Amino acid sequence: MKKIFCYTISFFFINFVASQNVLLQKLNELPTYSLRKMQNEKSDWLLGKVKYASEVFKSQNGKDLIVTNGLLSREFRVQPYFACFSFRNLKTPKEMIRAIQPEAQIEINGASYNVGGVKGQFEYAYMKYDWLEKFTGDSEAFQLKNFEIKNIQTRFPWEAKRWVMDKQWPPKGMEIIFYFESPEKNTAGINVAVHYEIYDGIPLMSKWITVENNSDKEITINSFKNEILSVVEEESVVGGDGHLATPHINVQSDYSFGDMTSKNADHTTYWLPDSLYTSQVNYNLQTPCLLESKPPIGPAYRLQPHQKFEAFHTYELMYDSYDKERCGLAERKMYRTIAPWATENPIFLHLTSTDPKIVKTAVDQCAATGFEMIILSFGSGLDMEDTSDSNIKKIKSLVDYAHSKGIEMGGYSLFSSRSIDAKDDVINPATGKPGGAIFGNAPCLGSEWGLAYLQKLKTFIAKTGFDLLEHDGPYPGDICASTSHPGHDGEDDSQWKQWWLSISFYRELRKKDIYINAPDWYFLNGTNKIAMGYRETDWSLPRDRQVIIERQNIYDGTWNKTPSMGWTFVPLTQYHGGGAAATIEPLSEHLKDYEAHLVQNFGSGVQACYRGPRLFDTPVTEALVKKQVSWYKKYRSILNSDIIHIRRADGRDYDAILHVNPKLKEKGLLMVYNPLDKPITRIIKVPLYYTGITGNAEVGEKEGIKKKHPLDENKNIMLQVSIPANGYNWYLVE
Repeated sequence: MKKIFCYTISFFFINFVASQNVLLQKLNELPTYSLRKMQNEKSDWLLGKVKYASEVFKSQNGKDLIVTNGLLSREFRVQPYFACFSFRNLKTPKEMIRAIQPEAQIEINGASYNVGGVKGQFEYAYMKYDWLEKFTGDSEAFQLKNFEIKNIQTRFPWEAKRWVMDKQWPPKGMEIIFYFESPEKNTAGINVAVHYEIYDGIPLMSKWITVENNSDKEITINSFKNEILSVVEEESVVGGDGHLATPHINVQSDYSFGDMTSKNADHTTYWLPDSLYTSQVNYNLQTPCLLESKPPIGPAYRLQPHQKFEAFHTYELMYDSYDKERCGLAERKMYRTIAPWATENPIFLHLTSTDPKIVKTAVDQCAATGFEMIILSFGSGLDMEDTSDSNIKKIKSLVDYAHSKGIEMGGYSLFSSRSIDAKDDVINPATGKPGGAIFGNAPCLGSEWGLAYLQKLKTFIAKTGFDLLEHDGPYPGDICASTSHPGHDGEDDSQWKQWWLSISFYRELRKKDIYINAPDWYFLNGTNKIAMGYRETDWSLPRDRQVIIERQNIYDGTWNKTPSMGWTFVPLTQYHGGGAAATIEPLSEHLKDYEAHLVQNFGSGVQACYRGPRLFDTPVTEALVKKQVSWYKKYRSILNSDIIHIRRADGRDYDAILHVNPKLKEKGLLMVYNPLDKPITRIIKVPLYYTGITGNAEVGEKEGIKKKHPLDENKNIMLQVSIPANGYNWYLVE
């Protein structure tokens, strides 16, 4: 026994020395880090004038690896142990880390293991660099054996075939992979890799782990933590438990579902108290300054021999300001960078019929006016679960006709918020029976019915040639306690398995460039559009009220979303009641209301669900639609650019938004609206900082003669605008 023990110790010692030599050699191959030149500090990354390229360096002393793009940096001690000791915002500048945590944690077969990390910390309020020499490695944790640096790879294929604002995929930047092995006999053959991606031109990193089972036995990954950070607290308060601000950094993941906002749809970001931080001001040690990125349950994933498990991706966006607009601009750029398909923005009709005559008329009208897509909506009679030859043949003939006219076509399907049967519905863990799901009753995606449902949609889309799926009630995060569903084993793995089924489906559609409307935050896994934000019953209100509420929804919904990421609604025919006072039909009798919807949706770069059987009923109506579509397409690029919020609609005075893009000839386009029954003239402050213009701005009313306006020290101009009664106006900025 003594000989075996000595042999084991010797083996791991020899292996440790060998890996340290490899690490030292690879580290020495990297260029040495030096402070960035000062000109970068003067350039605003949101204006895109400096590349801010991603790079990897070694430290001056040759012990540390530094990942940076000039906007943020992350630093790792590589030997004799591995630990992340710095995460800095280079524009503030602010250090985020106050103490070292393990790189990750993973529970395998019921036992928890750290990945990297140190022992010997004696203070958790702050850390000095020279303390790194006093710490020791965690000998029981997974140990670093190697690392790799490469270009970012595509998570799934996408090539844009329709109009899109941003086409770069994959994003430019670097991936750094750290490979770990365990010294424990119980986890022999199990390797953990910690992946980082850093992106050019934005203070953003992503992180995730993969687990490779090179043993000859099945293992269970009970749980994991992608990220663990002891972050500098946002505020120090003696009392105030439960009401303390969390650190000012945007953390989210692609494990998102169940809501229309990134914040509420993210289920993996936990800001927790740090019990080891005993020198904090808060008497009860409840300051939320320990970040953990982990699934809320499970995944309880059974990893077979020689197979690999991949965690969700955690994204960390550094803010350099507390200004609401600037923080929103940062998040919008994040989504343009890591989900560029969300900048696709086709103009579509929500068709309420599958009658061939009505569909073909609608196709002809779309082609005549410049609309680009038709959605066979709910209530149209479309049933994508019916994959019979007769149904496929009927719908395919309509799709073929649409394609012959240059129009894309797709349709609506509902997954959740309905009941199938006791065998296939989500089983409530509390009762062991159906009921109690997020939407009351819902099918389990891992049930026999759920698996068949996904296959039916794939078959229907492939055989009809559909270009779009409007997927209502996508998987919302239901936990299912069934032990008989073929798609999961039980309660603990049910959420993970259903989520994976969902994103695999969306990624497959993305590969085929199928446009996806889905009212849940699945952008990072391939969906294109979500609701801008609305209550369905608002579209049963009188027409004049709808117009103002719609502008409020657009104003509020574009703080964190680009215009292309959200849809609004126009009830050409009745929707959720309201009768004749709520609808646009007959279209020719309500031209002013129709025009108001067209103008403010196109004018904000937002596409609406124009719901009805047709787009026009008379030549005058046709001319109106054609005119507004033509105007939108002429200025499509600037109208799909970032929105600067000037004044929210309140029915009392003008409201306004400004589109900005420093890369275009038209660097700004101002939309102003007048809800009053009389024409108005106002002098308003127009913030032009994010246009990138310096000195003088040239501004013209519509396409009229442009006049020079000097910018003040804050890059604002004072502009006189005139707006007709219950009307609008627009101004170009160059």
